Amino acid sequence: MSFGPPPTSYSAPAPPSWTPPSEIEQALFETKSRGDWVGYFSVLGRSMLFFEIEKDKADATPSATYAVFGRDPRVAGGRIWAVYTEGMLPAPEPHRVFDWNRLEWFAKVWDPADPPMIVVNPGSPCEAFLPSAPPHSATWAQYGTQAPAPRESMRLRTLRVGGPLHGTVAHGLACGGLLCVNNGSFWNAMAWHGTGYPDERKRLREWWGITTREEWLICLRDLLACEQHSSVWDFVLDLRRTIARDFGGHVDTGYWRQAAANVIRARSEGSVVVSEDGVTRTEPRPESEVEARIEGVQRLIGRITRYEARMRADGVLDGSRYVSSVDAWDLGRASKMARWGLGTRYGTLAEAESAVVRAGRAAALSYKSWQDFSAGYILGRSLHFDDEEFGDWYQDTVEAHHILMSDPGSPWLNIPFRHH
Repeated sequence: MSFGPPPTSYSAPAPPSWTPPSEIEQALFETKSRGDWVGYFSVLGRSMLFFEIEKDKADATPSATYAVFGRDPRVAGGRIWAVYTEGMLPAPEPHRVFDWNRLEWFAKVWDPADPPMIVVNPGSPCEAFLPSAPPHSATWAQYGTQAPAPRESMRLRTLRVGGPLHGTVAHGLACGGLLCVNNGSFWNAMAWHGTGYPDERKRLREWWGITTREEWLICLRDLLACEQHSSVWDFVLDLRRTIARDFGGHVDTGYWRQAAANVIRARSEGSVVVSEDGVTRTEPRPESEVEARIEGVQRLIGRITRYEARMRADGVLDGSRYVSSVDAWDLGRASKMARWGLGTRYGTLAEAESAVVRAGRAAALSYKSWQDFSAGYILGRSLHFDDEEFGDWYQDTVEAHHILMSDPGSPWLNIPFRHH
């Protein structure tokens, strides 16, 4: 049983200048060039294979799949089922959307009315033609069943073509680097498909409660304004920064806790404000409410100092440094939210790119370096999710931090944090 070249004509030689967009297409191209079809299908079996679906039907019934078939004059009858590996997906368009599945799935769902041929990455130097009907399909489908999960997370993945590597857009994309490494997605994919249209919609619905363009725009705006996290975190971190400025550096935790109590007491004593509208009087707050607030804030200070101690031990923070702000937690997510909005088609490529650039600019105003930014992100994520368990929410992000601070191909080592 032969695979690969079109059944009727020829297989075009690779243009000498062709750069495979990612490690997947590189492996497909190399195995195909050697005629190693076992190797080729092993790579396909480990990959996410994307195919176009009907958007309106996917919106109406997300649980079902509606494939859109294509045409190729090289195939008898002309009808094909085009599938793409991650690096070969066309740029997002408003009405063209994609889903993905595993190699063996394509053999399982085959119907006699479907096209007789599946074409992998049509028109590219790493394309292959797979007869889609049994018994031939069993020959290639077996490679999917023996493969591990398609997307291992915890690694840095870069698009060599089709994604920026330098400049303001790349800088803004790199602000989402911790999440990309965590999820095993390309850090520099501006033309975002993520894990396919249905999955991207599900992610925003389940994690963020976002189901419309308006909700996406509001959430993105709040993230870019660093207003998606607790203002109490800002209060205690701003207070420490002020003390450090006034007293030249190190801030004693006991002093910080006491200062927080003093500020809260002073603010709750009631005041008289004179403005154009006349005199406004605020009543003093009840003592029990004030003390409860102080206790909560002092507990938060304790949590922050314990996270920072652990981050020093884990090599995220140097020596006596501490986290200046948790804005990075919002800005890192803004960099991804911009792309998620494109993956869900709530936003356009131009809107997503503009938001990514703004996230990068805001990050450079709040922090001095990638390491500073990362520490702010890790603290924010841990305060939000981890509850001082130092569990996966903390450890996975620290692991992603170390990958981004050490991998020679990392944007954090190749893109200056601040452009002079």
